[in-house]
Amino acid sequence: MVRYIGVAERRARLALRQRLAPGARAGSPEEVAGTLVALHGSDPATVHLAVGARLVDAARTVAETERALYTDRSLVRMHGMRHTVFVFPTDLTAVVHASTGLTVAGRERASLLKDMAKAGAPDAAWLKDVEESALAALARRGQATAAELAEDEPRLREQFAYAAGKSYEGVHTVSTRLLRVLGVEGKVVRGRPLGSWTSSQFRWAVAPLHPELDVAEAQSVLLGRWLAACGPATEADLKWWTGWKVTDVRRALAAIGAQEVSLDEGVGYVAHGDVEPVAGPDRPWAALLPALDPTAMGWRERDWYLAPELRPSLFDYSGNVGPTVWWNGRVVGGWAQRPDGEIVWRLLDKDGVGREAEATIAAEAERLQGWVGATKVTPRFRTPLEKELAGKL
Repeated sequence: MVRYIGVAERRARLALRQRLAPGARAGSPEEVAGTLVALHGSDPATVHLAVGARLVDAARTVAETERALYTDRSLVRMHGMRHTVFVFPTDLTAVVHASTGLTVAGRERASLLKDMAKAGAPDAAWLKDVEESALAALARRGQATAAELAEDEPRLREQFAYAAGKSYEGVHTVSTRLLRVLGVEGKVVRGRPLGSWTSSQFRWAVAPLHPELDVAEAQSVLLGRWLAACGPATEADLKWWTGWKVTDVRRALAAIGAQEVSLDEGVGYVAHGDVEPVAGPDRPWAALLPALDPTAMGWRERDWYLAPELRPSLFDYSGNVGPTVWWNGRVVGGWAQRPDGEIVWRLLDKDGVGREAEATIAAEAERLQGWVGATKVTPRFRTPLEKELAGKL
């Protein structure tokens, strides 16, 4: 018979496999990223905050995350699923590129060439020559901003109009579009930021060398890794997280021998051999997770950990989640940082959240405050509750 996995067990799995319960915390950023497969990297602060929430010693968050990203380069910030920037373990770059990047990369390059042709800009041969020159300059420099690369390759400053006559017409610089294409093609990655760990301005770096993998094989590897961390999941969850066609999802599920289980939402899947019951943490736990945290954004169908009535307060209009407060595997509120640096939080769902819960949540807020200190962290995507708590209505 197909085994049923209820909400309580799904929350127990989440606590342990997402490194959120105190007894499951990690010793390094590499352990965090390796377990979760991918950390959202669209907002640079999210990476550090997501790591800090899961480290045994949160005081080491900034130094250790920067070491992993920019010194050891054991983690890499690059384009991945759904054309989104993530931080991955470096040994997964080949898998991510083959499984999710190639299709997007083809569309991005074709779109750039089409826009340039419409604007009367130089052709594909010219662009290829500029690309090779820019990559050579980047290799010599190690890391560089787009402006610095344009000093070595002035053609990167060339501009062309796009969408002429449309309400959204504008002007693009070759460097902006080309570096984006090179990013999704797996040739360049995000480097050290200009400023602190919260800065959205960054340098570019040549991507780590990796072999070219078979697409189907890479998809199987990625799906297997993700199911081990996030299973059970529905087909809709898998299709949403990967950004693949449903036929790709089903082929990968079959290739890894994923096992079918029953969920409240319907049919779900776990990695092969992962159908046995999972006991939860030995004590109740709380967590303060950042905007775009991979746990809060990990599934398309979220009712088992996030009540629908909480979503208008915790998400922006594009579906980006803001900072969340967790209690025993479910979202119960949100948090923010005020202009003076104070971490504040509010409960939105008080069902089963008593004094012990509030005390544990308060302790987590103090833990977060302890390592963030005076650094001001403003989410890139603002949500209603976060803006209200931060004093920006």
